[in-house]
Formats: sequence, structure tokens, C-alpha cells
Amino acid sequence: MNQLNSKNFNNATSTNLDKRLGSLDLFDQAAPLVSIGAWSCDLANERLDWTDGVFDIFGLTSVDALDRESAIELYSEESRELLERKRSQAIEKRAGFTLDASIVRPDGIERWIRITAATRGSNGRTEMLFGMKQDITDDRMRWELLRAQAECDPLTGVANRTRFQRFLDQSSNGVALDDIGTLILFDIDDFKQINDRWGHAAGDACLVNLADNLRKAFINAHLVSRIGGDEFAVLLPSSISRAQTKVELQSLIGSLLRPIQWNGCLLTLKVSVGFAFACKDGKYNPQTLFNTADEALYCAKNRKIFPSD
Repeated sequence: MNQLNSKNFNNATSTNLDKRLGSLDLFDQAAPLVSIGAWSCDLANERLDWTDGVFDIFGLTSVDALDRESAIELYSEESRELLERKRSQAIEKRAGFTLDASIVRPDGIERWIRITAATRGSNGRTEMLFGMKQDITDDRMRWELLRAQAECDPLTGVANRTRFQRFLDQSSNGVALDDIGTLILFDIDDFKQINDRWGHAAGDACLVNLADNLRKAFINAHLVSRIGGDEFAVLLPSSISRAQTKVELQSLIGSLLRPIQWNGCLLTLKVSVGFAFACKDGKYNPQTLFNTADEALYCAKNRKIFPSD
């Protein structure tokens, strides 16, 4: 009876081993279909182990010398900083993480990868990180295209209110706020009268004309956005000085006041402007900046003059 049980155990063990080997073989065959591979890092010596799938994603071959210091240099600066932070937290807490990161391969091709990581260790100490890396570049491009379409004003081609709202919703210490210098708001005066007299097609022509002028005038802007029916916002970088901003605005107003040709008619366009300067240290609230610019715009519309501050 014991001999029979031993034989059955050996057969079962052999069968399970065959299944595992078969599963590994199946993974090796399927991995190239989705640009995915496995990786591990021994924390004792920072030794990396990659499957062929990961080498392919990074544009390397298995004969290339592989060390973590060289591999981490292939990540973009932002992704590298985020990876190191998540990695440190995972090691400390013995927990896994997921991260979408951008890399630049040695051949100059940029790719997006999704990293999933888990930890292994003993006696309360993390000894190894391991997981999967998958190329998600195509998915990322499709997502970016969908987001761009969702955040684009279909009439004028500039960004819509949804995109501008992402700026307003940032926290006061958001990284993206450091390079904001000026917020400028533009509003077409008596826009309703244009629609009433000439029709909505004429009003649309005015909106398209204004959007085109703003894009051409502020080619270095972080954002040109239509945030309301006849209201536009422009976000300028901090590299453009306050004096330069005022000069460019004064010059732009002249071009905006030129009549617009539409169906053989000349449409007179009047635009009011309000703006606010961000703190030079980047410590400000986006909503407060918007409120300040909006108040300046309100004063300009009532006074019918170009704001001086």
C-alpha cells in the first residue's frame, strides 16, 4: 500500500511539473504577441534579470551588458523619479505597485511601458522585486488621441473648457504651475448683437477668427482655450515677462479690431481683455488667478479700455 501511494505521488509530482513546464513554454510563445516580459531585481546586489520580452521592449538584446544603473537612465526624468519613489515605498512596505512609464530606447524610439511589481523576502525584510513589463505605447497613443478629441473645441480647434478646467483643478503646489506666468482672458463685446443681426454663422466666423489670432499671437502659450460662448483664455509661460506680455497684448488688440470679412460683409469685432500675473515662485491658487483675471476683464468691459494692471 505504501509502495502504491509512493508511486502515485511520484506520478502526480511528475504530472504537475510537466504542467508547469508546459505553462512556462506557453507563456514564452505568447509573450511576443503582446510585447510583454518578466523581470526581477535582487536587492542584495541590484542584479537585474530580464526575459527576452523585456529586452525587446527596451530595444536591447540579451548579449548587451545589463545593469540597473544603465537601465534606469533609459527612463524619462519624470518617470524615473516616480519609479524610484514607488520602488522605495514597495521595498519599505513589502508591497507591490503598478506604474506607467516612458522610456527612450538606445535607438531613440520613445515607448510607454506598464510596470507591475511584487516583493519577496523573509524575516520581515524585502529581498527581491519582480514582476512584468508590457509595452503599452499603442494603447497610450489611442488614449491621448481620445483625450485630445474630448478636450478640443470642435468649432475653433483650440482647447475647450474641460481642458482649461484641468488647470483650475490643480492644487496650489502642482508641478505644472511652476511655469505659468500670466493668465489672459478675452471676451467679445456685444456678441449677442452679432448673432441677432447677422446670424449664428457670422458669430461662429468671429469666434474662429479670434481663436486663429490668439494662436498666431501666442505661439509659445501653454494653452489657448475657449472657456465659454465668446470667452477665451490664454496661459503664458513664466519666461515671458510682464512687460513683454503687455506689449504683445497692446499689439494684438489692434489686429483684433480689424473688421472681419464674411459673405461680402465687414463685421466689426470688439474685444475686452483681462489678465493676472502668477506669483514668480509658483505658489498660487489657479482658481484665485482666474478670479483676478476675470475681475480685470469685467472692469475692462465696463470701462471699454485696455487694462493697465
